[in-house]
Amino acid sequence: MSKPIRIGTRDSELALWQANIVKKQLETLGYSTVLVPVKSTGDLVLDKPLYELGITGIFTRTLDVAMLNGTIDIAVHSLKDVPTVLPEGIVQAAVLKRGNVNDTLVFKNNEEFLGAKDAVIATGSLRRKAQWLNRYPTHKIEDLRGNVNSRLEKLNTNAHWNAAIFAAAGIGRIGLRPEEAINLDWMIPAPAQGAIMITALKDDTNTLEACAELNHEETEICTTIERKFLNRLEGGCTAPIGALARIKDEEIHFKGILLSKDGSKKIYVERVEKLGKHEDMAVFCADYIITRGGKRLMDDIKYSNHATNVISTKTLTEDQRLLFHNKVVPKSNDFIKVSLSRIRPQLLKSEIQNVIITSKNAVEALITNYSAEELQFKNIYCVGRRTKRLIEHKIGPVKHAAKNAKALAEHLIDYIDGTEATYFCSDLRLDDLPDLLEKNNISLNEVTAYQTKYSGHTVEDSVEAVLFFSPSTVESFVRSNKGKEVIAFCIGDTTAKAASLHFKTIKIAKLPTVESVIELVNQHYA
Repeated sequence: MSKPIRIGTRDSELALWQANIVKKQLETLGYSTVLVPVKSTGDLVLDKPLYELGITGIFTRTLDVAMLNGTIDIAVHSLKDVPTVLPEGIVQAAVLKRGNVNDTLVFKNNEEFLGAKDAVIATGSLRRKAQWLNRYPTHKIEDLRGNVNSRLEKLNTNAHWNAAIFAAAGIGRIGLRPEEAINLDWMIPAPAQGAIMITALKDDTNTLEACAELNHEETEICTTIERKFLNRLEGGCTAPIGALARIKDEEIHFKGILLSKDGSKKIYVERVEKLGKHEDMAVFCADYIITRGGKRLMDDIKYSNHATNVISTKTLTEDQRLLFHNKVVPKSNDFIKVSLSRIRPQLLKSEIQNVIITSKNAVEALITNYSAEELQFKNIYCVGRRTKRLIEHKIGPVKHAAKNAKALAEHLIDYIDGTEATYFCSDLRLDDLPDLLEKNNISLNEVTAYQTKYSGHTVEDSVEAVLFFSPSTVESFVRSNKGKEVIAFCIGDTTAKAASLHFKTIKIAKLPTVESVIELVNQHYA
């Protein structure tokens, strides 16, 4: 007898209801199953940082970690709560037939307040709040959070509340929908609302085959379009976004919306495509909204009413920005500018015995000037895993990579072939590597591969922490913000040494990566 499929679920009433539906359907097909309610990621051990695996969702993180640790085989989620990009190694195994997609209004006494100038509606959803205020701009919205049961209780105990908004599927599935509740068919639901999703490990073929039998193709097509629209439009921003796709008469009917937080602005899109010809539908609709003011509207939402408290001295990607804790309001700018130098061809006429590269900028300078065939280096030594990957992809194998310049110098003192090396570096040399090598009778030919220029920015008074990625970023920040005391989050020991000359509180990342520095920031603000 095959081992039971372990079904991971959160332990709320709705989550357990959904997991039991999956359990029942799998057992009907002849599979043995067992429910595994999972409590908290704090109780689980993972051998890689969450950021390296792409684990981000607040409602799904616990189950993601449990699956990667081998505690469960599948996880059951409300699909609307699942991030549009799944963690590394985890895939969508199935989407069950969708339930009621609508939002539902639950009121206490009667519906007369809908025609009144003043009314109080409770919801914790920014999307529902914005759409309600767009339709009823004089009403007031109160925050409402918690599971379905606690939210219903709060509605009943708050005397001045007229109504609250719930997902029709959630409140209906656990039998708590009042008879007089109203479906808000004018309100565009959250992408994938009403759908249940199963995830599994990418390499777990047997489990994936079992789950595939539960997949509802029509629901999968529609929710995939909605989530692609969300991903393209949002990129992780907590914006008021609605999306709904339906299939009717071999056509897909889609409508999407983006609103301002107060509902005063909205951008709406609607489109119909033939089934099978809909591959670009989500991208087209998202781009339609973006080009009609959507980007500016989302930027306003991201940064409204929040003072920046963390600055990165290096421009971050959107994926990196999304890694920050919700208490962090980050901004990023390049505090140093780099221009690549012309490297004299005479240097490369013959094979160079030992080459030292401590940054990706030096790699870019080399490959911009010359082809890989022209770069005849016998031994390449570098700093950083990403620099190593770039070198090996563009130039050739790396003999040794260290986490920082000092560690590389210490390695070279003991293991270098010969007593000479060529160092492709910046015109601003702020590390200890040359001095350490020279003190140990290793002569260094320094080649300026790129020019570094300070381009610091004056930061807001609200900034209390700064991410530093090199000694030159420290110097650039200090030049533009003389006397400002901040917490210095540093990518490595060399950067930390430079920061210690100016700041009292220094924190050093475990790994020399941007993501590791962000993780350090998150630990501070957690």
